[in-house]
Amino acid sequence: MVKHEILIESNELSEQFSEVITMINKARTNVIKVANTAMIDLYWQVGKLLHEKLANAEWGDSVVAQLANFIAKNAPDIKGFSDKNLWRMKQFFETYPNTSEILSPLVRQISWTNNLLIMSRVKSAEEREFYLRLCIQERWSKRELTRQIDSALFERTMIGEPKLSPMVRQIAPSAGQVFRDQYVLEFIGGREYNHENDFRRALVNNMKKMILELGKDFIFMDQEYKLQVGNSDFRVDLLFFHRELQCLVAFELKMESFKPEHLGQLNFYLEALDRDVKKPKENPSIGVLLCKDKDNEVVEYALSRSLSPTMVAEYQLCLPDKKLLQQRIRELFANSDVE
Repeated sequence: MVKHEILIESNELSEQFSEVITMINKARTNVIKVANTAMIDLYWQVGKLLHEKLANAEWGDSVVAQLANFIAKNAPDIKGFSDKNLWRMKQFFETYPNTSEILSPLVRQISWTNNLLIMSRVKSAEEREFYLRLCIQERWSKRELTRQIDSALFERTMIGEPKLSPMVRQIAPSAGQVFRDQYVLEFIGGREYNHENDFRRALVNNMKKMILELGKDFIFMDQEYKLQVGNSDFRVDLLFFHRELQCLVAFELKMESFKPEHLGQLNFYLEALDRDVKKPKENPSIGVLLCKDKDNEVVEYALSRSLSPTMVAEYQLCLPDKKLLQQRIRELFANSDVE
């Protein structure tokens, strides 16, 4: 009896101790956020000072280097204020000069490293806002942000609206922001595979990078997920769960152009998932047919009367040509202005 009581007390204490750890971690996270915001504010203020002094000809360009040397000599414990970084702070202020702008609160929520990356590689305010918001939402590291800019995520999102069936839009109104018309899978080696099994295994072996391309709300469940219907076994290529949509997401891979008959197989899988796998509180499952390429008009016809929550996307095995995509965006905007 005594041992049992001690065990209960030990379990209760473990739960209470875990709560303390949670409190500590939460506080530490808040401290890091506050410190980052304060640092970004400081860099903005320093950049403002440099901008004003140089614009008013109170200082010459050489004074910036003198300031960096003065800080290094008189406050050696203060790091990050080399002349190169001071010029970056000036550029930072000039990029976001108005604290009331939409972007100003966003830049204070990401790291200085990611701010520099966006500032140096992204030109338009619209594109900067796009990457700033996703950096906050997805908590991208520098390497992950670099990859998304390299893969022209902004341009792909602007050009390609996801091809969703009416049922997807009905059961998941935010699906248009979750799924993409094209997925870039350059991380599997940039080469064609002879068999879908090899293609699937390559994706699974690079699942961390696959999740980066899909979005961090996707949770990988299994490959070749087994479904038993009657006396027959069927297998879903890749099965995920999406936290925001609260539903299972089945990916079916096709190493060929989209054909309308592909949807019949995917619809069958979704029905089996909803009947036998889906939890009562979860939303209906969504299916993604990932093809080598597709004719958008054929896709539109195939999905227009579909009563199943499916979508069709294509994959690309190499990084897209950003200049070509940017030209397409300019053409789209030009045509919309004419209309």
